[in-house]
Amino acid sequence: MPVITKNFTIETQGHSQILDITKQVKSQILNISISSGIAVVFIPGSTAGITSIEYESGVMQDLAAAIERLAPKSIHYNHDARWGDGNGYAHVRAALIGASFTIPLQDKQLLLGTWQQIVLIDFDNRPRTRKVILQLIGE
Repeated sequence: MPVITKNFTIETQGHSQILDITKQVKSQILNISISSGIAVVFIPGSTAGITSIEYESGVMQDLAAAIERLAPKSIHYNHDARWGDGNGYAHVRAALIGASFTIPLQDKQLLLGTWQQIVLIDFDNRPRTRKVILQLIGE
């Protein structure tokens, strides 16, 4: 089975910004030889995550609020004490969300639900240029 790796970059603002990257992921699979298999979307780094959600303002606000409750910015993080960069919360949040999301692929279509989008969440405390890696395996 062939494995194809593609990537793209995206500019982020950080501060738990949630970005819909579904269109960018879909555009990467248009001209590949694999029509059915598995697509893995991965973000290198330890202060951002990839997941899926309905990209709707109310749900995104709910997700942001839930993440703030789980790993608040305002508490002490040992990472900050050691490195002084103030983004300890970003590392914890990224670990909770995870760095990848896997989607089945059939007839060159991502088998996402009707209201399901792929999102990148940049938790860092500054803007970044993020690289997103898409790896596909199938036939």
